[in-house]
Amino acid sequence: MTSGDPEASREYPSRPIVAVGAVVWKGGKVLLIRRGKEPRRGRWSIPGGAQETGETLAAALQREVREETGIEVEVTGLLDALDSIVRDDAGRARYHYTLVDFTAEWRSGEARAGADAMDSGWFTPAEAANMDLWDETLRVIRLAESRRA
Repeated sequence: MTSGDPEASREYPSRPIVAVGAVVWKGGKVLLIRRGKEPRRGRWSIPGGAQETGETLAAALQREVREETGIEVEVTGLLDALDSIVRDDAGRARYHYTLVDFTAEWRSGEARAGADAMDSGWFTPAEAANMDLWDETLRVIRLAESRRA
C-alpha cells in the first residue's frame, strides 16, 4: 500500500482485492444498488464491497449490505467466485477484485441508498435482466434464482 488511504490503493492495486457480493432476496425480488464509486460507477449491481482484515466473508457481506442499503440479511449460501478486472487503455489492471458472491435473505430494515450507493431498490429477476447490469451480475442473479426454485 502506498498511502494511508485504503481507497487510494484500490486503483492500480499491487494484488487483487477480495470483495463480497450479495444476491439478497425479499420474496421474489432481488436487491440492487446503483454504484456510487468506480469501478462501474452509476451502474446497477448487487450490493457488496471489500473484505476487511480480520473479518469473515459472511461478516463482510452483512456489513457491506448494511452500509450500502441499511438492511439486515441472513447469508444463506455461496454462489460463485469470479474475477473483476478493469484495464486501462495501456492494458494495465486499473481495478482487480476477486469477488465472492453469496445469496442472502432480507431480515429487517427498509432499503435506502447508503455509503457507496447512489440508489437502491427491489426488482424481479425479469426486471433486472432488462437493466444495464454487468453480464456476471446477471449470471449470478440467475444462478441464485435457480437455486431457490
